[in-house]
Amino acid sequence: QVHLVETGGGLVQAGGSLRLSCAASGLIFSSYHMGWFRQAPGKEREFVATISTSAGNTYYADSVLGRFTISRDNTKNTVSLQMNSVKPEDTAIYFCAVQTNYIATLSRDVMNYDHWGQGTQVTVSS
Repeated sequence: QVHLVETGGGLVQAGGSLRLSCAASGLIFSSYHMGWFRQAPGKEREFVATISTSAGNTYYADSVLGRFTISRDNTKNTVSLQMNSVKPEDTAIYFCAVQTNYIATLSRDVMNYDHWGQGTQVTVSS
């Protein structure tokens, strides 16, 4: 069974940096596009970033473009999210997810992701 575990969340001051990691198991990791999503209290889950199987392509939400960087290490079955210049509005639970295998292109649609981690809380203080 596919299992995803996010780590690295915590409390950080506005303008600071945080690095989230997601360890995957139960799948051929290098065969799947991976994504990061977040969900703030009272809001719907929203797309943050996605990365292709061999890390050749990435796509970011406008709200994080230039501040966040998604990466992956297929030798370690991990996908990471480097968060720089964080803002209070970045406060949310962050989830990593596996994109549906039969969709070849990168997707920002939550409905196109099959497996999810439990999430890790990121809180940005001002």
